[in-house]
Amino acid sequence: MASLSNYEIVNRILDRDLHVFKNLSMLNDMCITIRDEEKEKERAGKPHDYSVVIRNAKLVKQISSVESRNDIRFMNLYWASVHTLAPFDFDSFLLYMERERPARNRFYLPRREQLLKIGAVQLLQDLEDDKLDIAALSIIPGGGKTTLGEFYLPWIIGRNVNDYNIFASHSGGICRMFYDAVDALTSSPEYKYAEIFPEVKRYSTNAKEMQINFGKYKPFKSLSCVSVGQSLAGRVRANHLLYCDDLCSGIEEAVSKPRLDKLWQSYSVDLLQRRIDKCKELHVQTRWSVHDVVGRLKVKHEGNPRARFIAVPDIDPATGESNFNYKYGVGFSKEYFEDVANTMDDVSYRCLYKNDPIEREGLLYPEESLRRYLTLPDKDPDAVLGICDTKAKGTDYMFLPCFYQYGFDYYMDDCICSDESDYEIQYQRIADLIIGNRMKMVDFESNSGGDRVASEVEKRIQGKQNCGITMHYTTQNKETKIIVNAEWVKKHCLFKDRSLYSPKSDYGKAMAFLTSYTVAGKNVHDDVPDGMAQFAQFTSNLMGTTSEVLDSPF
Repeated sequence: MASLSNYEIVNRILDRDLHVFKNLSMLNDMCITIRDEEKEKERAGKPHDYSVVIRNAKLVKQISSVESRNDIRFMNLYWASVHTLAPFDFDSFLLYMERERPARNRFYLPRREQLLKIGAVQLLQDLEDDKLDIAALSIIPGGGKTTLGEFYLPWIIGRNVNDYNIFASHSGGICRMFYDAVDALTSSPEYKYAEIFPEVKRYSTNAKEMQINFGKYKPFKSLSCVSVGQSLAGRVRANHLLYCDDLCSGIEEAVSKPRLDKLWQSYSVDLLQRRIDKCKELHVQTRWSVHDVVGRLKVKHEGNPRARFIAVPDIDPATGESNFNYKYGVGFSKEYFEDVANTMDDVSYRCLYKNDPIEREGLLYPEESLRRYLTLPDKDPDAVLGICDTKAKGTDYMFLPCFYQYGFDYYMDDCICSDESDYEIQYQRIADLIIGNRMKMVDFESNSGGDRVASEVEKRIQGKQNCGITMHYTTQNKETKIIVNAEWVKKHCLFKDRSLYSPKSDYGKAMAFLTSYTVAGKNVHDDVPDGMAQFAQFTSNLMGTTSEVLDSPF
């Protein structure tokens, strides 16, 4: 009777109850056996396939991780499967590298849940698995993006020991830190690199040139770390990965379009010319500007299924919770982000913590152009007025500012700025604002169901507040309307001092949308500047005047 092949044995084991230790242990042993067989084929230059190994080792890892809570045998089996997977699976590599480090001292374990959730680990896995040609990751400062890259390079070097890679950044200091980290990860007994890649030997290091070579001699090294602007001709090449980490040095460079143009030239002329054949690209950086390298690459690769750009904000908009609340006290709570937001200007915060690039040179309402107030004038207002830019659908916001008029000045003392989709809640909030502020007139834009909203609100305030509800339909180009009315808003409207509201409040959201509106790029939310333009037109009509059309300075 013919003996069964290893693959047939695996299929028979898979038909058994894998929560029984003996069966799961047998499956793990077969994974190792088949892995070693495929390695021999690979060494001989023959076709090889690790897919069966990876599939079943992941199964062992998954089951044993659950069972190991009560049985040390399963715990050992778990680590055996992680070790088997480590050369193929980046998540397993990260786990096994720090296996014997104290849990609180590890980089990956405290951050694992969130880094998996936001797709950072899968992004790097897909880049190495040839599902992507170019990838970019942007997360908050201190989120671990560069350290993740420090682990990534040793992994791809171990998998592709004959290839060569480049790490590039804006400064020699960052390059030195990266070089030192890779050096330590691949040589220190504190990490398990030698157990994962026992056949990958270090050939040479050059600390001065920040180069490390593994395997055998090759003219271009396994890793070369270079800074932007450094002469690269004839010195470095990358045939596997070009890794760019924060090519933009910071806000001083980001606010200068000529400097960003020069940076793009350095990237496209110097760095890209160091690539060979089908070299992959990885970009890790803060999104400072739509004109930074990642911004331009996003435009270039729009619609390309082999390009993926991940930008993760501080707070998950769906849950309102921190995206980076890591374990063991190394993460960031939503209260932390609120505190930072209160001490930083809105534009810098949105770039650094929202990864939402803003063009300062194209801002229609820069912070310094706004009039602010701490208290209302000590007298009764001439009128209390408002407009309502109703929510249409999707990510639109409903914006209703409440202005206290004193002569030709209008103080925005309250507002609603909400993406709430429940119409009943919308109606009641608007009615409460009108009644609470004793508003005298509110104008509703009747486009996109605004007439229905106005009618429902009018029913709710009857007998409670004498407020004139008016409606109008607009056909004017929105962007034009926003721009031509901006000067009137800056001259006649006053907004609360920043100390008087929270960034997460409706008032704070409204101010963030207003001060980030740019005429130099795309705007995700234009509801607030559009509402301010609507208010300018409304008050001008009340006063019997017309808005003055000014030449745009942009």
